[in-house]
Amino acid sequence: MKSYVLVGLGSRSKMFTNLFCSGEFKDSAKLLAICDINLGRIKLKADILSKEFPGLACYEAKDFDRMIKEQNPDCVIVCTTDRTHDEYICRAMESGRDAITEKPMTIDEKKCQKIINTAKKTGRNVRVTFNYRYSPPRSQVKELLMDGAIGKILSVEFKWMLDTNHGADYFRRWHRNKVNSGGLMVHKATHHFDLVNWWLGTVPETVFAKGDRLFYNEKQAERFGLSGHSERCLNCPVKNRCNFYLDMNNFEIMRGLYLDNEKYDGYLRDRCVFGDDIDIEDFMSVTVGYKGGAILNYSLVAFSPWEGYRVVFNGTKGRLEHLCQESSYINGDGTVQGALKPEGTLIKIYPHFKTPYSVQVKQGEGSHGGGDIVMLNDIFGNPDPDPLMRSADYIQGSYSILTGIAANKSIQTGQQINVSELVSGLKEPIFPPMPGENEQIPYVSDTGLKGGVVIK
Repeated sequence: MKSYVLVGLGSRSKMFTNLFCSGEFKDSAKLLAICDINLGRIKLKADILSKEFPGLACYEAKDFDRMIKEQNPDCVIVCTTDRTHDEYICRAMESGRDAITEKPMTIDEKKCQKIINTAKKTGRNVRVTFNYRYSPPRSQVKELLMDGAIGKILSVEFKWMLDTNHGADYFRRWHRNKVNSGGLMVHKATHHFDLVNWWLGTVPETVFAKGDRLFYNEKQAERFGLSGHSERCLNCPVKNRCNFYLDMNNFEIMRGLYLDNEKYDGYLRDRCVFGDDIDIEDFMSVTVGYKGGAILNYSLVAFSPWEGYRVVFNGTKGRLEHLCQESSYINGDGTVQGALKPEGTLIKIYPHFKTPYSVQVKQGEGSHGGGDIVMLNDIFGNPDPDPLMRSADYIQGSYSILTGIAANKSIQTGQQINVSELVSGLKEPIFPPMPGENEQIPYVSDTGLKGGVVIK
């Protein structure tokens, strides 16, 4: 049985505390202690966990090293603010422990280099929780690409939409400042860039990006008739006519974690989405060149009317199109995060010179398209060998954020950024084999048209 301590008790820790409370992995995983900067959240989580763990130890963040020494865990689970991930990951490894971290692994190239150096020096493991890899439809896309459904992949078109419910929430919280989150190019798009790296089985080489804050700004507030808004929702004079008003009193989790415990650390969970101090973008467009020659055209919009994504792969043998619509949520509102809408999740193959066909999509239930429970079993249970190689270490965690870090630099400078110049000593990850450059493609048409295609 492996033993764990958990640092960071905000809403992102819920997946792990629910896991330990469920007892599903009680024979393979044990929680020894929890740790946070906020005394109120420590007490709240301790009360929730007390039935399952009556002797659970509690520590303030300043006593993290003492917790490691006294509890002697096998592994540290890191769910803190993104900008502090590197600190706890490295302190865990330096003490001889492995680490499991929420995404993104960290937020900039200096912190990334620190993790790379510490992992190589200590030989300890870092696991990054990329739950999107484990969602059945995304795994299915990987299977189809590995099987050569469209041959060698030449280009990818990837558009991700955050709606005005979920997307707006990043502009209320600590994520609204790049010093905390790296912006959406790192905090959110780390999922998406990791998926592309994994789907393609390769790593990024060059990045060029443009982005701006087009929607969540004072001009948009004026368009909505919200001039004179407050710094936060709680006491805002225009809240009754604002579609972005968030009343934390209506959500038990949010009220308990944040509103009731503001007095301990001064953190405001409901800041105005149109505030002047926001410095992250809400629209970004990125072009990425990959080793092997594939090119990605990616965009992220945080003010869409619907939630989900479209991704298209163009290959030597045809085209794969995948649409996925997700349920919207606000972090901590008690709803399932990123549940799939079966009627809005599609996969279709368009072979060259043959009739296109739809693929029956594998469905998953629960958070992040059904990926959470599969990933948790992979981490804490006794899983079978995985031919898709969905487990991600610090190497894959690094390449996922380096695309976003490079995008941030490109937006700032207007220049193309070479990923290899951001960090040193980072080897390439191991991926499952993909269709090769020289694969022979016999000419067979079922359309009756030489070089033509009939859509059915």
